[in-house]
Amino acid sequence: MRERAQRLKSRRQRAWRFGHLGETMAAWTLRLKGYRILASRFKTPVGEIDLICRRGKLVVFVEVKARRQQVTDDPPVSKKQQRRILHAAEAFIQRNPALADHDMRFDLMLVRPWAWPVQIRDAWRKEG
Repeated sequence: MRERAQRLKSRRQRAWRFGHLGETMAAWTLRLKGYRILASRFKTPVGEIDLICRRGKLVVFVEVKARRQQVTDDPPVSKKQQRRILHAAEAFIQRNPALADHDMRFDLMLVRPWAWPVQIRDAWRKEG
C-alpha cells in the first residue's frame, strides 16, 4: 500500500513539474510575440489564471494546457473552468483599475513535448 502511495505522489509531482514547464514555455512564447507578462498563477478565492499578459490596450487571460499526448476531442476548458477564470479576471481588473478601459480576451495555450506552444486566440468569450 505504501509503495502505491509513493508512485501516485511521484506521478503527481511529475505532472506538476510538466505543467509548470508548460506555463514557462507559454510565457516565453507570448513574450516573443510582443506580450508583456503581468502575472502568472494569479489566484483568488473565486478562481485562478495561469498567465495574464498585455499588448497595447489588450489584456489577455491565458489558460495553459500542457499535455504529453495529442489533445483529444474533449473541450480543453470546461464551462465551469471558463466561469472561474472569468471571475478571477474580474478580480484582477478590480485590483488593477488602470486596466479597466482595456479590451479583454481569453486565450488558450496548448503545450506538448517537442512542439512549439499553440496559441488559440479568443478561445471563449464572456457571456452576456
